[in-house]
Amino acid sequence: MADQSKNTPQIFELNNGTMQVKISNYGTTITSLSVPDKNGQLADVVLGFDSVDPYVKGLAPYFGCIVGRVANRIKEGKFSLNGVNYTLPINKPPNSLHGGNKGFDKKIWEVAGHKKDGEKPFITFKYHSADGEEGYPGAVSVTATYTLTSATTMRLDMEAVPENKDTPISLAQHTYWNLAGHDSRNILDHKIQIWGSHITPVDEYTVPTGEILPVKGTPFDFTEEKRIGESIGEVGIGYDHNYVLDCPDQEKDGLKHAAKLSNGASSRVLNLWTNVPGMQFYTGNYVNGVVGKGNAVYGKHAGVCLETQGFPNAINQSNFPSVVVKAGEKYQHTMLFEFSA
Repeated sequence: MADQSKNTPQIFELNNGTMQVKISNYGTTITSLSVPDKNGQLADVVLGFDSVDPYVKGLAPYFGCIVGRVANRIKEGKFSLNGVNYTLPINKPPNSLHGGNKGFDKKIWEVAGHKKDGEKPFITFKYHSADGEEGYPGAVSVTATYTLTSATTMRLDMEAVPENKDTPISLAQHTYWNLAGHDSRNILDHKIQIWGSHITPVDEYTVPTGEILPVKGTPFDFTEEKRIGESIGEVGIGYDHNYVLDCPDQEKDGLKHAAKLSNGASSRVLNLWTNVPGMQFYTGNYVNGVVGKGNAVYGKHAGVCLETQGFPNAINQSNFPSVVVKAGEKYQHTMLFEFSA
């Protein structure tokens, strides 16, 4: 009999004795990530569901998944590339968001390798995106590998190769973090430092205007550690903005420091490192009464997303770093999640 498991949404585990991560082949979704606090007490610090069913039924507002082919918004779902005009699904009117109606987050990926425990447990997922899928040009082969590289560090390597046509590619990992525990009200008392002294300001539909503005003297300034809730009332319903990551002097394994998130009550800290130019800082503004793991109810600001990415709508902004990957070339996006207490 043929192996049916690759067509079935499942949850896989990585466990190195200190941290435990559960990841589904549906959208390569992190459903659970447990790390110790200052007393060694484990808590699950990501929003999500106990089983794969709610993800498959579309109840998750992008909890824990990898989004693509292009993360974030593309203005009016339109772009032109190499003289050809392309039209994408408008799934967040008036724009296209996170790859369209059925982006990478809503696909079952193939498990290409899995080592559950022991030294450096890992799981590798593969997905083949067809030419024309969700309106995008060219076929693309994608892989995502999650590895527990040390006791409290997880690394994510995302790669994509367009096979026959140039195409825009910008993947993002969309986990909602709450370092006090997924069921701990909101993240407004978390502190964050972001290694980005500029943002790409947005229009009324959260699409960048094309400007790149300094954060100094604004509610967007997290160049020094600050409570997330301190100035959130000054930015409408909350933060949902792309930061320009600009800290070359803070490097680890060739990656730059993107953010440091900390929670006082548990003393948990998450340091995030990456090799891409931007990071969407999103404070869960649209989460509203989602019933998650253990019947926890997730409301507004229940979690915070730190989505390293290419700049939103870069395909339509010539002054932004390009997200076009040429046929046969390789897109490489690495994230390092370093936990401590």
